[in-house]
Amino acid sequence: MILFLQRCKIIKIMNKDNINTTEGEDLSITNSNNNINTSDIESLIYCIRGVQVMLDKDLAMLYGVETRIINQAVKRNTRRFPSDFMFQLTKEECSKSQFVILNGKRGQNLKFLPYAFTESGIAMLSSVLKSQTAIEVNIRIMRTFIAMRRFLVNNTQIIQRLSTIEYHQVETDKRIDEVFNRLDANAQPQQGIFFDGQIFDAYQFVCGLIRNAQRTIVLIDNYVDETVLSILDKRNENVSATIYTANLNQQLQIDLQRHNSQYPMIEIIRFHKAHDRFLIIDNEVYLIGASIKDLGKKWFGFTLIKEITAEEIINKIRL
Repeated sequence: MILFLQRCKIIKIMNKDNINTTEGEDLSITNSNNNINTSDIESLIYCIRGVQVMLDKDLAMLYGVETRIINQAVKRNTRRFPSDFMFQLTKEECSKSQFVILNGKRGQNLKFLPYAFTESGIAMLSSVLKSQTAIEVNIRIMRTFIAMRRFLVNNTQIIQRLSTIEYHQVETDKRIDEVFNRLDANAQPQQGIFFDGQIFDAYQFVCGLIRNAQRTIVLIDNYVDETVLSILDKRNENVSATIYTANLNQQLQIDLQRHNSQYPMIEIIRFHKAHDRFLIIDNEVYLIGASIKDLGKKWFGFTLIKEITAEEIINKIRL
């Protein structure tokens, strides 16, 4: 079901020439203050609490009287104005509404909260005000309400299509936001520090880097054991893994042989020129302040090096 608020927005957008009374009628009523026509009244109809209403201050302006005159007449005839005929707005509704209250600007304290009259309440007003101007103005207001309903009925399909388009646009925006949120969530930090005891956090960080690799992983670390082989096994399929280390002992060679007999191959190459640890993920080079096997046991920092490329590092190794 299309909300009243959406309907009112659509009516404001559509060409007002489409809302007419019976052909041949005089569209203007004159009192001492205003020349009143359909478009004037139309702009004073709001959607509040899901119903179309007019405010006491606007009705007073159309009738050519002060607002207090209307409110006094209503108070003397309260039985004629049940809650579905008239209700008083709250401060929250006033602050959020699209209109400016007569006795205060938006954001200021209101001395008197306005009353809103439904179509039935407006019809009842003419019986308590007992003036020719009120009667004539109410006739014009009733015809405007009828014309607006007729417009809604005659243009239901267009309004539903506009509402559907708006709904799909909102859903599309939500999905786009979700994509960007996921991208932000998957983005790895470029530098940071892990403190002692953050074993799982550090492990999760490195595993995230490993999983992000699309082509190659190169680890330069002089202290490697079977736990490092296990971490590198978290890489995607068809991603190569190479370790450069100075300590290629017999136990590590045995572990590597057993690993490669069961899992995708990891290559280990003896290399003596590095003191620090480096983790190269495709084209990104990370400086790691601790051996991969000791992550989180003591403080260590990491940083993404932007001043040198992965290709430059690999070429230096092969010299």
